[in-house]
Amino acid sequence: MSQRETLIERLLAESDEFRKLREEHQGHERELDALKASSLLSANQEWRISELKKLKLMAKDRMEAIIRQASQTQSTKTPA
Repeated sequence: MSQRETLIERLLAESDEFRKLREEHQGHERELDALKASSLLSANQEWRISELKKLKLMAKDRMEAIIRQASQTQSTKTPA
């Protein structure tokens, strides 16, 4: 397991915010997949797809910021 994967696993276990963001991101992905499975989309469905993509990206960006912050914090800690 890479250092990044280990850090993500730790954040999932320890950070309510990170866990919530991951669940939101995955939920948006599932809804997007369901909408994209339709052959004909209404204007409202097209709008929802656009909205879901934005929400998914916002969650991903925030998760990446948390990962970066945790990684920097981890690398600045000195072993005791």
